[in-house]
Amino acid sequence: MQENDMGTWDVGPFDNDTAADFGGTLDEATADTRAGIIRDTLIRVIDTVGYLEAPESEEAVAAAALVAAQRPGGEPTDPVYGPEEPLPDLTGLHDLALQALDRVMNAPSELMDLWDESDGGPWRANVRGLRNVLMPRPPGEQLSLI
Repeated sequence: MQENDMGTWDVGPFDNDTAADFGGTLDEATADTRAGIIRDTLIRVIDTVGYLEAPESEEAVAAAALVAAQRPGGEPTDPVYGPEEPLPDLTGLHDLALQALDRVMNAPSELMDLWDESDGGPWRANVRGLRNVLMPRPPGEQLSLI
């Protein structure tokens, strides 16, 4: 995918200018404020009434990816555009991350509209993958370590 007018070069959570800048913001923040920045980013999207702008959505997807990276089955975040500084334990934010992804994926959402104008299937699949990692596991289900 070539970079388009969204400032996006691929379908990953940090593959756009806004999310890359968000990673930089986290790196510049003090260690004890990083979790709060991520939480506030998720809540801002969840609480948006009406049309959700793309930049807020891009930051929320990146924030959700950071939470998902700390969950069983989560993938590491982008080593180039994601934050380089260590992040605190974000596992308590998985419910907020799920809610934020659901809000991004449901109209009225500028990011969804923009992806609908291009080949958004791979991007949607990526967001669904994040959702799957963030979903709570049923009580009896344990991950096998063998």
